[in-house]
Amino acid sequence: MHIHILGICGTFMGSLAVLAKELGYKVTGSDQNVYPPMSTQLEAQGIELMKGYDPAHFADRPDMIVIGNTCSRGNPAVEYILEHNLPYRSGPQWLSDHVLQDRWVLAVAGTHGKTTTTSMLAWILEFAKKNPGYLVGGVPKNFDCSARLGSSPYFVIEADEYDSAFFDKRSKFVHYHARTAILGNLEFDHADIFSDLSAIQTQFHHLMKTIPGNGLTISPHGNVNLEAVFEKGIWCEQETFSVGENPEADWVVSKLDKQGASYQVSYRNESAEVHWPFLGEHNMQNGVAAIAAAAHAGISLATSCEALSAFEGVKRRLEMLGQFDGVTLYDDFAHHPTAIKTTLDGFRSSLDESDDKGRLHCIIEARSNTMKMGYHQNSLAASLESADRVVWYRSDATRLDLDAIGAASGTDFYHYPSVDEIIEDVVVQARPGDHVVIMSNGGFEGLHQKLGQALDDRKS
Repeated sequence: MHIHILGICGTFMGSLAVLAKELGYKVTGSDQNVYPPMSTQLEAQGIELMKGYDPAHFADRPDMIVIGNTCSRGNPAVEYILEHNLPYRSGPQWLSDHVLQDRWVLAVAGTHGKTTTTSMLAWILEFAKKNPGYLVGGVPKNFDCSARLGSSPYFVIEADEYDSAFFDKRSKFVHYHARTAILGNLEFDHADIFSDLSAIQTQFHHLMKTIPGNGLTISPHGNVNLEAVFEKGIWCEQETFSVGENPEADWVVSKLDKQGASYQVSYRNESAEVHWPFLGEHNMQNGVAAIAAAAHAGISLATSCEALSAFEGVKRRLEMLGQFDGVTLYDDFAHHPTAIKTTLDGFRSSLDESDDKGRLHCIIEARSNTMKMGYHQNSLAASLESADRVVWYRSDATRLDLDAIGAASGTDFYHYPSVDEIIEDVVVQARPGDHVVIMSNGGFEGLHQKLGQALDDRKS
């Protein structure tokens, strides 16, 4: 059977392609935005990638076309599919029908931290020799791929609230029929498809309605936006977690150092410790959520903490790319004010607690539709306060008032309309010993590689 995937270089669709190939299907795909790590993963898997959305890609008449949510009416491939009555499905629907049937699905939902938490949970089950299936919207470093079928009943999945396809406006996670569900947080995002926070909460309520009575939800204690979802109805068991003493939370995390690189997790009369290289309260929250979900699948607290102490992280989540003429570059996926703030605050904390006197530079490409629409105008300045310098890519599509954000941020703030100008700025300003965090959820026109080369070239 031949499956063709439209939008195959998206993190979800690329992972779905891997699963389809593992099931024995012939898999091909089309996309117009091609960049690592998904493009290189598809190449390594031997999956043919066609650039653009030319209807000629359907010359072999695939048995099924799986359409990603980036493709809509007006796309030439979509128009051809409809005019010629070719069979098609959304990615989440195809996944539900062909992979998730009869599996114990552990789903990780929330506005931030889904990819990291999903990777943690999959790794805990792998460490415990459960051989889980998984689909992650990124590439976990403890595995060699972003997805696999696995051989046990357990399947761990990143559960996105974004819509399924142009013809199915339900959130992806409604298709997954989770038994264990992490709801890590909930904020307004995706302003291109959701009118307000209430519209997202409605989708989370639909998720709640799909969880069976023997299922479990795991969420931060006292999260107001999630509590509003639960008030609409919940039909399964609930557990909560908290960083810091909280007698009302089921799972409690206690810092063992100021940076959060060591912490203790307590549940009822048990406790165990995690020691890892990751910093910040958000990583501890992700960790305890994964531990709680693993416990529902029968993994002991001690085993889970031991597993997380061996967790290596995820590509593009504050991933160190290397040192270039004494300047250390990092790649990070953050594209929402809260994610930007937690990443920079955690990094600043680590610098302040060490003897490192280097400055923290942040380069941002605001690619999400919500960002470009200007929705986060009033919350971005506060998210940047931990950086010493901020350099912003000024896209023609953005409605953000960047001058106002810079004036309110309290940090050195610059914006440029091209990648070349950003590189010129940083090459002049970054000194040996400095740290540069590049934040983008796209390829950023190859800035990561170009900047590293330019810094190395300046030595001569």
